[in-house]
Amino acid sequence: MKITSLIAALVATTALTALGQDGVVQDVKHGAKKAGETIKDGLETAGEKTKETAKTVGKKTKETAETVGEKTKETGETVVRKTKQTVDGTAEKAAGTTQKTHHKSSKSASKAKAQTTEEQATDRDSNTPAPSPTP
Repeated sequence: MKITSLIAALVATTALTALGQDGVVQDVKHGAKKAGETIKDGLETAGEKTKETAKTVGKKTKETAETVGEKTKETGETVVRKTKQTVDGTAEKAAGTTQKTHHKSSKSASKAKAQTTEEQATDRDSNTPAPSPTP
């Protein structure tokens, strides 16, 4: 019976050891599973945040492009308006100068004509012989 008791004790010890190791393995598996789930959740969260950030960046880029487009259009319109004003102002000055030049030219021509007429009258007087004193 001593041997039987000894064998029973050994079997019981072996069984308890096996059960104990099985419990440790189960604990390790459970811990690994929890760690895997935590990593997975973290990656999903990071993916969602990255997606949200990409959408925000895209939206801001679009808004900036629209603003730049509007400002460029406004600048172009301003340049066209200012250029037109400059051209119109230059045309008005040129027209005024042309009118003044034409007026001065007409005056000069009139004066020259008047001088020529006077000179001709003077030349006629000097070309005509003086009346003779003897009749």
